[in-house]
Order: sequence, then structure tokens, then C-alpha cells
Amino acid sequence: MQIDHGAATACPFCERIQAGLYESWCDDPDVVFFEPLSPVTPGHLLFVPVRHVSDALADPYMTALTMEIASRWAAGHADTQSCNLITSVGTPATQTVKHLHIHVVPRRPGDGLLLPWGNAHAH
Repeated sequence: MQIDHGAATACPFCERIQAGLYESWCDDPDVVFFEPLSPVTPGHLLFVPVRHVSDALADPYMTALTMEIASRWAAGHADTQSCNLITSVGTPATQTVKHLHIHVVPRRPGDGLLLPWGNAHAH
């Protein structure tokens, strides 16, 4: 799979895709997935576009496509029926890799993962 190296210089996700270290699901070749280096729960995956897109605001169409594939994948797998689907934009929002990615984080009772907007901030 070829990627646009212009905007992807030193992007760890583009390097991983170029090396073939990913899986694909469904018949859309534009989005792939893999386990992050430090999964926060068992089954944690990242869904990423093959083409380098810096973040979720840079390309709304690709963001929607990536989210759609991630959510369809999660809906079809029993261990992700309870999950967080998360993306971040910018360093203050905790984006560490500047390549659009959707986290699918399976959740289980008592898994110990605390998010900053937990029950204390419920509306």
C-alpha cells in the first residue's frame, strides 16, 4: 500500500502502514487498524486512514469514514459492545501522534480505566 510521504515525514502510523503492520476489515482499503503500543484495556485498537491526515478536523470526510468503519467493527464484535470511541485533536487535547486515529477501547465493569469526563461530570 502506498502513502503520501510528503505530509507523513516521521509519522509512526504511516511507517507502520508502509511496513504492512496492520489489519484491514470490510472492503474499504482506505482505513486499517492495529493495536496501539500501550493498549489501555484488552482489545484496544486504533483505526487509521491509510493516507496521512493530521487530525479529525483536517479532513471531515476521512474522519467520518474512519469513524464509520471503527463503529461498524465494534458493533460486530461481542467484546466491544461496551466501548469508548475516541479521537483527539491537538496536543492540549492529548493527541500524541499527528495522524487521524479513532481509538476503540473495550470497556468492562471494574476495568479501572478512568476518563476525565466520568460520572462526576455527567450531564
